[in-house]
Amino acid sequence: MLWPGFWPHQKTMLVNVMANNDPVSISFEFFPTRTAEGARKLVDSALGLSRYQPEFFSVTYGAGGSTRDGTLATVLSTQNETSIATAPHLSCVGDSPEQLRELLHVYRQQGIDRIVALRGDLPSGMGYERGDLRHANELVAFIRSETGSHFHIEVAAYPEVHPQAPTMDRDLENFRRKVEAGANSAITQYFFNPDSYFYFLERLQCLDIKIPVVPGIMPITNYTRLARFSDACGAEIPRWIRKQLEAYGDDTDSIRQFGTEVVTRLCEGLLAEGVPGLHFYTLNQAGPCQDICDNLGFPVA
Repeated sequence: MLWPGFWPHQKTMLVNVMANNDPVSISFEFFPTRTAEGARKLVDSALGLSRYQPEFFSVTYGAGGSTRDGTLATVLSTQNETSIATAPHLSCVGDSPEQLRELLHVYRQQGIDRIVALRGDLPSGMGYERGDLRHANELVAFIRSETGSHFHIEVAAYPEVHPQAPTMDRDLENFRRKVEAGANSAITQYFFNPDSYFYFLERLQCLDIKIPVVPGIMPITNYTRLARFSDACGAEIPRWIRKQLEAYGDDTDSIRQFGTEVVTRLCEGLLAEGVPGLHFYTLNQAGPCQDICDNLGFPVA
């Protein structure tokens, strides 16, 4: 159980997140499922989260294009069921220019006008084919060359540095190349230390990079899974959070309650500084994101 009096505020005391009387932009990310039951649950989650009037949903794209068809089907079903604009993720590693061109054509035909453009990862054992696009800036440039200004292009940002980048300066230079290729805005890898995000913005300002950078938000519901994700993507879990989550063991209710408080406080601090929005990594679960959005006072339709 939580400590008595843990964080003294109650939900009624939490801020109503309206910056300059304007609603804050939010978005939610899903991943394609492999079963009919999973697809139904995903749509149910999207319907539940659509009450918060998000700017868009997004749907991930598996390593090497492994969920290409699933991403397309999920984007279309989610958008049709919720009437919320839904953006496919698109990665270039493992896909040929012809495959990418075909997908872009399909998305335009279906009225999709936003894409999350990523380098992506290769499945184990797969090598590059000669001529394939290898970096996210090349993918952004390719989308622009094929479709002009049709798509709003989101790219990834890494406040705590991409796990494969040798230095922060090199990572920032890679980010600059994506912006110069035509990116409109960025979504960050999730983080729990807001100082890393604000320092990243300061570095961008020094480079005269001005696109909006939206913080990525990961609800905390399962410590083992969170630790595995974080170790793989280079997202730091502060020691005090790790230790408290470890102390709860298999007490899932306490983990979720503690996680909701931690992430709510993180979002409060970010919103107080005027961030352009929040992007939630849902893991296809509506409940944890709903708890945080309700705490923050987001209006519902």
